[in-house]
Amino acid sequence: MPNNVYFFSAFIILSYMLFWFVLAQIKRDNGIVDVAWGMGFILVCSFIELRFRESPNFILWGIVTIWGLRLAVHIAIRNHKRGEDWRYAAWREEWKGRVVLQSLLRVFLLQGFFMWIIALPLMQIDTPGSVLQPYQYVGLGIWLIGFLWESIGDYQLLQFKRQATNRGKIMRSGLWSFSRHPNYFGEMILWWGIFIYTIPLGTWWIAIISPITISWLLMRISGVPMLERKYQDNPEYQDYVKKTNALFPKLF
Repeated sequence: MPNNVYFFSAFIILSYMLFWFVLAQIKRDNGIVDVAWGMGFILVCSFIELRFRESPNFILWGIVTIWGLRLAVHIAIRNHKRGEDWRYAAWREEWKGRVVLQSLLRVFLLQGFFMWIIALPLMQIDTPGSVLQPYQYVGLGIWLIGFLWESIGDYQLLQFKRQATNRGKIMRSGLWSFSRHPNYFGEMILWWGIFIYTIPLGTWWIAIISPITISWLLMRISGVPMLERKYQDNPEYQDYVKKTNALFPKLF
């Protein structure tokens, strides 16, 4: 495997995130990085498929594109005319006179770094056999479950929030009755599926860093913990916490 696939992927991601950083400063909205997130993986995957593979892996290219486009469109629709996301607005207030530098380092470059880490399975470019291995079908199945779980969860929450009568209320129906963050669960699961699918494409012991990282981020850093802190003083949400798992669905 050409080692420079890692270098060129990093260069593409750096250039891509610097573009969005400049755009964010013009718009005074760092929240656009969330829209850029999914599309960044499509860019990296497309670059690798066209530049480094003898023949494109259309299955891998397809599932990454479907996921990335769906996520970018969903976030764009969700944030339309809402102003800067509350997380980035809070950081902007906290950083005050250091907004530009802190935005570059702690939003765009940091997310670019994690994008490179999570995209590691896409950088495995050894030529596979012509027939899919049984566990690759398992990986695709896991990806599909995760993709549907995330997509349905996002759609249900978006529809819930669009109802004026639900303003200030906590979503507790649909997939949100099984766990408090079904969209994050789906995101985590689908990257494990992508990893399993790419095992025969290269060095799995490098690629596995990807699903481990996204799981760690969602469970411990920027996913569940951040939203849980937002609602820590909300009595309805605390009742929700007592009855519903945080991430993994409680089916029985």
